[in-house]
Amino acid sequence: MTGKAYVVDELISAKAIAARVEGLAREISAHYADTDKLVVVGLLRGSFIFIADLVRELDLPVEVDFMEASSYGNSTESSREVRILKDLRGEIEGRDVLVVEDIVDTGHTLRHVLDILGTRHPRRIEVCALLNKPSRRETDVKARWVGFDIPDRFVVGYGIDYAQRNRNLPHIGAVRFTE
Repeated sequence: MTGKAYVVDELISAKAIAARVEGLAREISAHYADTDKLVVVGLLRGSFIFIADLVRELDLPVEVDFMEASSYGNSTESSREVRILKDLRGEIEGRDVLVVEDIVDTGHTLRHVLDILGTRHPRRIEVCALLNKPSRRETDVKARWVGFDIPDRFVVGYGIDYAQRNRNLPHIGAVRFTE
């Protein structure tokens, strides 16, 4: 833990998240209506709650796989050095792939992951992000589906952490340091 004292102010309620996840699932199901099985790739660890809720709402046959990439560690700022800590188990060549991300910030992690997955020749690859911080973008990367655009605040909850804490909050909250 960093030792900095902080409080978490609610930014997006659990009820608003649930409603938006349902809407995203409807849009994604319509987009992939012609697929025989969608490979949903969750980017760990921050997306685990979002991906669980999202795939339960999809009206499609799905396969779920995970990658873990890191550029933050225990910091509130991206190091911009992306490390792949866990790769996919399954093959995606010729398959429809939906990458599910918790938050698109600078875009470095997502860009790195999309570049890797692109070399594996999927049929189609799209991105769904729960949160988007367009003001922080440093790379040319965009999610086709976005839950919420948010201001430049460090957020936690609904799977997203600060130094491995606050993932269990049912809402998205903005971290406010008190020291």
